[in-house]
Amino acid sequence: MTENTHKGDRIAKVIARAGVASRREAERMIESGRVMVNGKTIERAALNVTEKDRITVDGRDLNAPEPPRMWLYHKPTGLVTTTRDEQGRPTIFDELPEDLPRVMSVGRLDINSEGLLLLTNDGGIKRKLELPSTGWLRKYRVRVKGRPSDETFAPLRQGLEIDGEKFQPMTVVLDRQTGANAWVTVGIREGRNREVRRAMEAVGLIVNRLIRISYGPFQLGNLKPGAVEEIRPKVLRDQLGMEDEKRPKTPGKPRPQRTRRKR
Repeated sequence: MTENTHKGDRIAKVIARAGVASRREAERMIESGRVMVNGKTIERAALNVTEKDRITVDGRDLNAPEPPRMWLYHKPTGLVTTTRDEQGRPTIFDELPEDLPRVMSVGRLDINSEGLLLLTNDGGIKRKLELPSTGWLRKYRVRVKGRPSDETFAPLRQGLEIDGEKFQPMTVVLDRQTGANAWVTVGIREGRNREVRRAMEAVGLIVNRLIRISYGPFQLGNLKPGAVEEIRPKVLRDQLGMEDEKRPKTPGKPRPQRTRRKR
């Protein structure tokens, strides 16, 4: 094989599509001598491979990658977004339908948050959508304790600095007051750890419910808590620009396809 001229895809991309690791992690695995192609250890990621090449990672054959797929999942409260939890708390992977392939979450929602979580079988998609440069808008319906006015949220719209950490400006709309609580719609593009909760606390409000309603072009819609729907392949290709590897296109609502729920 000749580097850079061999037909096919870059080996790190192939490893990522197989769900073994992200593309960057795959490159580190290659540099560490953990990847072999046709019985020969490779040390550089500047190599293209095809389905005819035999690839092993840590001595195990790499299965032929499945086509990239993605699902919408309505995460309920009370579940953590990790494969396993040191405290023994239930995870989303304990509750997903048994017929799903091995999937990874795109970003996270904390244990007390609910709503839309994207799942994918493709490590490359996961990494792409989590990059700050992708900049997809994530929207949340947020219930806060208190009686804020529209001016209360001015610091959030301008951009906050909390404990030395700078937050990008948010879109914030005060929807309605319901008794001692107010409902607010918040849009962010970074997705930092507990970003919405910390921002609300900075202006004197406590979040007592947080629901993610969209992630870029993908909408929670009427998906029930715990339910999963697969995004149609054409919608996925169009929204992610997978054919030409361009950045995601302008958001547009997808038409998902339902998968069987676990009973």
